[in-house]
Amino acid sequence: MKDIENLHALKSEIFDIFMHLEVDEHEQRKRRAAVRYLKARRGIEQRAERRRLQQRIAELPD
Repeated sequence: MKDIENLHALKSEIFDIFMHLEVDEHEQRKRRAAVRYLKARRGIEQRAERRRLQQRIAELPD
């Protein structure tokens, strides 16, 4: 009976460790995705700003 209790405790501990690792991995994926999104957003904003500046420069009298 003691062996069965130890086995259940071990299984439970292994499962808890596994779940903790899954949660950590999920959080890391979310952070990486947020960084990629931010970089993409900044790139889009920089491109739009360059276009606006080019248009303004083109509108200036020579």
